[in-house]
Amino acid sequence: MTDTEVLRYTAFSRDPEGGNPAGVVLDAAGLDEGAMLEIAAELGYSETAFLTDPPEGLGGEPGRAFSVRYFSPKTEVPFCGHATVATAVALGERIGPGELVFATRAGTVPVSVTESPGGGLRATLTSVEPRVEEIGAEDLGEALAALGWPAADLDPAFPARIAYAGARHLVLGAATRARLADLDYDFARLEALMRRLDLVTVQLVHRAGPAEFHVRNPFPVGGVVEDPATGAAAAAFGAYARELGLVPEEAVLTLHQGEDMGRPGVLTVELRAGDPRVRVAGEGARIA
Repeated sequence: MTDTEVLRYTAFSRDPEGGNPAGVVLDAAGLDEGAMLEIAAELGYSETAFLTDPPEGLGGEPGRAFSVRYFSPKTEVPFCGHATVATAVALGERIGPGELVFATRAGTVPVSVTESPGGGLRATLTSVEPRVEEIGAEDLGEALAALGWPAADLDPAFPARIAYAGARHLVLGAATRARLADLDYDFARLEALMRRLDLVTVQLVHRAGPAEFHVRNPFPVGGVVEDPATGAAAAAFGAYARELGLVPEEAVLTLHQGEDMGRPGVLTVELRAGDPRVRVAGEGARIA
């Protein structure tokens, strides 16, 4: 890390003490996978984003298109929402608000950076096309056992599903806010299941209102007990909620995450009629 400039930004909060911190390397040219993983592990955040020149034909304005790779302390992930927002805010401070295009392992992700009413910057990413699939009863039982959740603690209005909008997440609904707040799981057991199912996080959700939710995200496959604010999971949840008819086809959802960790953040999820993609927005701030 001594030879590479690693910026530190939080996403989904204008307070550096809130949201989810991410590392941002704006010039990763010359870094191989081993070096990226070493930097991410040394930094210790749930993800660090590494930018290089875009592939030919990506599109976007000159100087506003990039290739991006995301590394947790333990592994590379195909897409990371909070590190995308953090990176977009970092770029917005340097080259100004406007449109960005990121080439990720999951696909092309457009990001719009605007000035927020509070004077900071706000980034809105547009996900790749999402999908939602069933989870087998045996795998669901193993997930609940690893979490220490009796089946009765699930909200029957939120059927368990695996949702994807750049990365795969198991979505589980908590019947009560107290159930969501009491998170104490078997790290190794959940990690083993998630690796077998190719999951990045588990999205635990409690509905607080028609368009308002509290969420938590265990992330053992990344070497992190819990992710404080998870943009990729928020996008996946938006697709899940729309497909299952839990929200209208066109809606704006508010997700509160990180409160139980002392790092509160707010994620805005926008669903548009006729567009299967999901938009996830939030503010960001540099960490001194």
